[in-house]
Amino acid sequence: QVQLVESGGGLVQAGGSLRLSCAASGRPLSTYTMGWFRQAPGKEREFVAAIMRSGGITSYADSVKGRATISRDNAKNTVYLQMNSLEPEDTAVYYCTARDGVYVGSWRASASDAWGQGTQVTVSS
Repeated sequence: QVQLVESGGGLVQAGGSLRLSCAASGRPLSTYTMGWFRQAPGKEREFVAAIMRSGGITSYADSVKGRATISRDNAKNTVYLQMNSLEPEDTAVYYCTARDGVYVGSWRASASDAWGQGTQVTVSS
C-alpha cells in the first residue's frame, strides 16, 4: 500500500497560483494512476485531475480545465497540481489519491485505493 502526504496549500488571492505536492512512500508511485480531488464544506468530494502511470495522459474536470496542470515525477515519488487563475470557488481541501493500475479519465472517490490527509486551499476575493 502507498502512503500519501500533501503539501503546498494556503491562502491566496483570486487570480493567484499555487502548486500542490503529494509525496508518496511505500509502494513505488509508478504502479499507480494518480489523481487530485477536492472537497468544499457541505459538498461531496469531487474529481479535479488525474495522470496515468507514465504521465502520458492527463484528465481534468471541466471546472479547472485550462487552469490546472497535473504532473508526476516517478523518480521522486511525487505528484504535483499546479493551479493558476484561482477563484474563490476553488476553495476546498485538496486530496491526493492513488488508484492501483492503469485508468484514463475521472473516477468516483469510492474507487480510489489510497488517500492523503488533505491540504487546505483558500482563495479570497
